[in-house]
Amino acid sequence: MRYRTDHDFHIHSQLSSCSGDPAQTTEYLLSMAEKHGFDKICLTDHFWDETIPGASKWYAPQNYAHICQAKPLPQSDKVRFYFGCETDMDQFFTVGISPERMDEMDFIIIPTTHLHMMGFTLDEKDDALPCRARLFVERFDKLLDMDLPFEKIGLAHITCSLMAKPLEPGKWRHLDLLDMISDAELERLFTRAAQKKMGIELNFPPEAYTEQDLERLLRPYRLAKKCGCKFYFGSDAHHPAETEGSKKRFERIVDLLGLQEEDKFSFAFLNK
Repeated sequence: MRYRTDHDFHIHSQLSSCSGDPAQTTEYLLSMAEKHGFDKICLTDHFWDETIPGASKWYAPQNYAHICQAKPLPQSDKVRFYFGCETDMDQFFTVGISPERMDEMDFIIIPTTHLHMMGFTLDEKDDALPCRARLFVERFDKLLDMDLPFEKIGLAHITCSLMAKPLEPGKWRHLDLLDMISDAELERLFTRAAQKKMGIELNFPPEAYTEQDLERLLRPYRLAKKCGCKFYFGSDAHHPAETEGSKKRFERIVDLLGLQEEDKFSFAFLNK
């Protein structure tokens, strides 16, 4: 059976500092879900647990009390709205959430590719592209080494352009970075991820790439599928306009990767 695009598990509200959009309310997000035919969505505002030392100035205000302003989440007969977060991994491989807060979350997404925050997720000495490629592997491994409830954890945007921002439009340095990582190394990482039963996020704009570049971008996902990884969708929407095309984009990705329902991440918390 073809993969049903019935969810969005990476969405930000106005509470995320990179949104701050008064129109990006939880009520709006619920209505968006109903419009697109999603029957489950999860709020994943940026979060750094105040009990974990090392928050950046940007992350520090986005503590537990801050993100809990979204509660209680609106619900409808058609859509279940879950509460989660997007935390981060700093340059010392510290993840910004405690076990106690993990218990409070329905779903937790963790990006290892946020290498745009110099001095927080990246040391200046590691700015060169080969160093960033090495860190892609090392950070992925470090996350998998942790004692985490992987059944409710997603690896966010693994091909995110923030891991190596373009120097000019159309010059995709993050694709150059990914090209530096062999199939064998990626298969090793994704085999580990599949064994941990962690979700792999599908969150990229196919329409932004040429046909050749799109194939470069799809390589990690194809290898992840080969290794038995399971996938979930996330729009990473911060503003209402970013939610409008999410369903169409998700359907395009399903076609590109030939996804079936058996490739879907099992949301362990859905039967709570």
